[in-house]
This record gives sequence, C-alpha cells and structure tokens, in this order.
Amino acid sequence: MTSAAGPRVLVIAGPTATGKSALALRAAEALNGVIVNADSIQCYRDLPILTARPTPQDEATAPHRLTGFLGPEDKLSAAQWAAQAAAEIAAIAGAGRLPMVVGGTGFYLKALMEGLSDIPAVPDEIRTETQTLIGDIGAPELHRRLAVRDPATAAKLKPGDSQRIARAWEVLEATDTPISVWQSQPGTPALAADYQTVLVQPDRDTLYAACDRRFLAMLQAGALDEVKALLASGVSPTAPVFRALGAAELAQTARGELALAQATTLAQAATRQYAKRQSTWFRHQFHANSTIETKFLESLWDEFFPEIRRLLLT
Repeated sequence: MTSAAGPRVLVIAGPTATGKSALALRAAEALNGVIVNADSIQCYRDLPILTARPTPQDEATAPHRLTGFLGPEDKLSAAQWAAQAAAEIAAIAGAGRLPMVVGGTGFYLKALMEGLSDIPAVPDEIRTETQTLIGDIGAPELHRRLAVRDPATAAKLKPGDSQRIARAWEVLEATDTPISVWQSQPGTPALAADYQTVLVQPDRDTLYAACDRRFLAMLQAGALDEVKALLASGVSPTAPVFRALGAAELAQTARGELALAQATTLAQAATRQYAKRQSTWFRHQFHANSTIETKFLESLWDEFFPEIRRLLLT
C-alpha cells in the first residue's frame, strides 16, 4: 500500500518484554508482512537467546530483515541503521508486501521517521584526545567538566555513561557548540512514508514482572552457556555485543566473579531500569496512532487485530 507520503509502514514499538515481537509475528502472518528489526542489540549475530532474536521458527513464519548481521565488535549508528532500514522498506513495499518496523530502540525509530540533526564530523585527532582523556580521568570527572560547558546534556547523562559522555565532549571540542544544540535542530527522515504506529506500553508493574520472568526463561534456555561460549571464542567482554541486557553480569559469572543468583538479581534490576527509560522515552518522544496498554498475549490477538487493520485501511 502506498500514499502520497510514500509506502505505508506498520511500526510496532515499545519497551522490552512487552510482547511486541509476538504481536508483530502474528500481524506479519495475517497481513503478508515482512519484519524489519528496530532493536539495536538484535542486529548482532551472537547471543541470540540473550538478545531475544527471532527463532528459526519465527523466521519460517515471516521474513525478518536486519537481524543478526553484525559481528560482536561491530558498531552501528542510528543513521546507518535508518539508511539500511529505508532500503529494506522500499524493497519490501516494491515486492507488494507490508513493511513492518518492530523494536524498542527509540533513536533508531526517530532516525527513520523524523531524521537526526546533522552534527558535523569530529576529526580523528579529537576523538583520540577524548578517549585518552576519559581513560586518564574517568567518565565521572569528564561528566563533571561537561556539566560546566554543556549542562543540558550532562543533566541527561549518568556519570558512568562513558560512551555518551565522550560523544558529547568530542562534539563540543570539535564544534564549540553543545551537542544538545545540534540535536535540537530538525532532521530529514531517512524515508518519507506513511507510518502507522502501534505502541505496546503496559503499566509498570506488569512490565517489570515480564522483564523478570523473561530473564529467568533466557537462563533456562541457555543464556549463560552462550555467554561462556562467546568469551571462550576470544571476544572481549567490552565488545559492543555485551551491551545486551544481562550479558555483563553473566560474563562475571562465567569468569567466576559473581554467583549466578546475584548475577540474576543484578541483571533483572538492570533490565527493569532499561525498560523504565524506554517507557519514559516512548511516552514523551513517540507519537502513537494506537496504544496497547497491556503486555501482548496470544489470547488477545482477536481483540487487537481489528485495530491494526483499521490503521492500515484508513
């Protein structure tokens, strides 16, 4: 389906563990859809259990795009993902199928549907200087210095978030302009399209309970073993793939530094905190045409499907 705005795209978004992938799978099956992954960590080929990647059975039910194509050390920016997603959507629509973008990485969705501000490239020497500085003084101290020069950005960052602190600092050094100012400028969508958006956003208690249950299910399915295998293959525990929720804690268990029970408690807490941040972002930064205020379950399909069809037919 196309309109003056471009191909019609169904977007199913929401925090982790809300059942959005299951909803998308049923919708893809019913609507001749192809799913385009919008979860940054599901782009990695490793840790399929811990990253909740589509199973072979899921792949057989409906085609999936942009899952499992990155190596453990690879990085992918939101702009790079959006460019690839735009190409996939165009190809899917061109083949007469429904493009479905599914995931919880808000910045990816923003890059695709709204565009990102055009921040100038940072020279390599400034990147190197920034990495040396943060290695010498630590992220908390660089965060303190950032707060003096760019308080708006610093207020949004945790003192231990070394990656984002370094990024804000290097942009400030390179342009003499806070990254918050650059980010406030409107961007250009990666793909002009008719986006019909569904947000799966249950209440907090339901969400937290679902996060806890899912991590236990991942452990039962072999998440610790796949972390052990990845470490044994020589991949550094600081590799980007280890940003997967629970990966750092299970890596400590694999190295004998942390009991599994304690790692589980810490990983569940980290997952709940991440889900809370996602919920806040979607509440304030994401325009939903329709919101499902409960975790999706198979038994609710008949209740929700008419609303999805309505979005696509209007």
